[in-house]
Order: sequence, then structure tokens, then C-alpha cells
Amino acid sequence: MTEAYIYDAIRTPRGKGRKDGALHEVTSVRLSALTLNALKERNNLEGHAVEDVIWGNVTQVMEQGGCLARSAVLASDLDQSIPGLAINRFCASGMEAVNLAANQVKGGAGQAYIAGGVEMMGRVAMGSDGAAIAVDPSLAFETYFVPQGISADIIATEYGFTREQADALAVESQRRAKAAWDDNRFAKSVITVRDQNGIAILDHDEYMRPGTDMQSLGALNASFQMMGEQMPGFDKVAMLKYPHLERINHIHHAGNSSGIVDGSAAVLIGNKEFGEQYGLKPRARIKATAKIGTDPTIMLTGPVPVTQKILADNGMVISDLDLFEVNEAFAAVVLRFQQAFDLDPAVVNPNGGSIAMGHPLGATGAMIIGTLLDELERQDKEMGLATLCIASGMGAATIIERV
Repeated sequence: MTEAYIYDAIRTPRGKGRKDGALHEVTSVRLSALTLNALKERNNLEGHAVEDVIWGNVTQVMEQGGCLARSAVLASDLDQSIPGLAINRFCASGMEAVNLAANQVKGGAGQAYIAGGVEMMGRVAMGSDGAAIAVDPSLAFETYFVPQGISADIIATEYGFTREQADALAVESQRRAKAAWDDNRFAKSVITVRDQNGIAILDHDEYMRPGTDMQSLGALNASFQMMGEQMPGFDKVAMLKYPHLERINHIHHAGNSSGIVDGSAAVLIGNKEFGEQYGLKPRARIKATAKIGTDPTIMLTGPVPVTQKILADNGMVISDLDLFEVNEAFAAVVLRFQQAFDLDPAVVNPNGGSIAMGHPLGATGAMIIGTLLDELERQDKEMGLATLCIASGMGAATIIERV
């Protein structure tokens, strides 16, 4: 089978996802086009250079509706002969775009692809697409649906994580993110977003709160306790599904959960012949990809079984991997991953994660693949795994190996 290589990986800075954020006036199509243009220019792509643009996006309504991928291609400097495919696997959409592209290359369906995603959460509100899993009673009742924050608190309760552990992970995420920016570790990947006049409007992750400490987090109220214990009473739903739980321990809040932000990311994937044609050197091969379905109520445990699956499918063990990027959707997700595989926290998200920098849903999966690649190069390590939990109970993972 043909090898699929990563030739380049870029991302925009993550904007605050609010009206006072630098990216608020930038549309999803424009931010996508800017990202595609940057990848095209950096790699001197011409004509029908790639087979397709596969673009992840979660809330596919309003400006993010239609086939956003095709709109982005037409708004960019890419040739109009390149089509576009918009996909949605919730929080793993950007990763699934990369995985689909890699497997297309491996299967011989084209020499190269651009894959990634975008989410403008400050412009298109999360949940505004009216997803059936949440709003259709016939499905929501059958699956014991609860919001993701409740799911994260169920994980904390089931696996014994405390508020102090979750807050400590959040403080460390902020510390690591600041250290990474101070050390210029994102310089290879982060592009500057400019306005129509070429003036820079954002060149750093503006959501970060580097002054965060245990005291400041301790002053925050649990975000999901009221919806769990009072109306609409989701704790009761959870305990119908898991009667062994006497109560739900609500430990998550805005400071130890991922931030609502704007952002875009793109990865250039191709075979050996593509690199030779454009004079590009591959940085890593995509060694393996995997996805899995999990319990839709606890919902966010997917990184553990999908990692078990990708390792088993490829005859590997956890010690074969040097570094891990586990999306910090909520602190308990990462705590559970570290617990399940008995990992040294130092090798998991060494540059911080979505608690510190934010989680632009459709883009994050592609972002963490790029972050993983940069860090493997910086530490001179060989192999790493990126993984995300996914709404409604799924998991996705990608293993990359430097070449």
C-alpha cells in the first residue's frame, strides 16, 4: 500500500470566540481561505495540485452551512478544479478529515489532499444546528442523553477524580501553553491572520489565561451542577443509566474545561511522488488511523478504547509511542486517559491544550496533529498519537511517525 506523508501542517491562532475577539468579524469561509492560501504559498502548489480539500466543521448552519469546503476553495487562491468535501464527526472532524485524506492516498485515490477544518464559535453558536441526539425525544430518551459537561462529571465520579486534580491539570495546561509560546514552539505552525489591508489582526492564541492558579480556579462555581441537580435534572437521567452511582460529583467549570474559540487548521498530505513533483520533503508518515463508537451517555471516554483499538490493529503497545496529544475537552478526559495507560503526565500535551488555548470544534483534530508533529521534531522523538473524545459517544485517533 502507498505511504501517506505529512508535508506541512499549519493553523491560525485561536481567537477568543466572543464579540471582543480579534476574529469576530472574520467569516468561516474567509478564515478557511486564508488558511488554504497560506498552505498553498508555503508549498508552491499550482493548478490541480491536490485531489480534494476535506474540511471538518461541526455546526454546519448559516455561514458554515452548505459545502463549506467548496466555498473555502472558491474563496481561496486554489485552482477551481479542486473540489471540496465538508465532513462532521463532531470534535474529531478535523482529525477525521486528515485520516480520510491519508487513507485515500494510501488507497491510490489521488496523490495529495489538503485536510483540516474550521469553527467560528463566536459567530455560529454551538448547538444552533439543532442536533437530533439532543432535541429529538425519541432518540434522547433512548440513549439517556445528557450534556457533555454532565458526561465529564460522570467520568470524574466513575473514576474517582477530584476537583483539585482537575484544577491542577488546568493550571498546568496554562503553564505549559505559556511556556510553549515563550519558547516559540508554535512558530513553525501558527500563521498570522491579516485583514483585507494586510494588517495583522491576530498572531497568538488570545484565549490563554497564564495567570491562572489554584486559588482563582477554586473561586469558580461548578458549571453543570445546577442543570444536573435542579431543572432539567440530568443527574437523574445519568443515575437511571448508572444506578451504582449514588450521586454525580460536579467538578468541572469554565477554568478546567475547553474554551469556546475561533480557529482553522490545515494539513498537506501526499504520497512520495507528490513530494518529488513539488520538491517537498515529508516530515512524517501517517502510520495508522482509527475510530470507534462508545457509550453515548458518559460519551467522552472514547480516547481510551480507540487507543486500545489502534494499538491492537497495528501490533503495537503503548510504550511504542513517545508523545501524546489528548484533546482537553474537559480535565477528566485527560485524567482518565493518563490513568488508563499509566502514563507520565509529562508526555501528554507537553505544550498545554484546549483548556488553555481553546477548542475550535471542527479544527482541533487537525491542530493537535500539527502540534504533535512539531513536538516530535523539537524533542527528536519518533512516534506519537493524537486522540479526541467525541460527542454522542465516539473516539478517533491518529498515529504519526517521523521520517
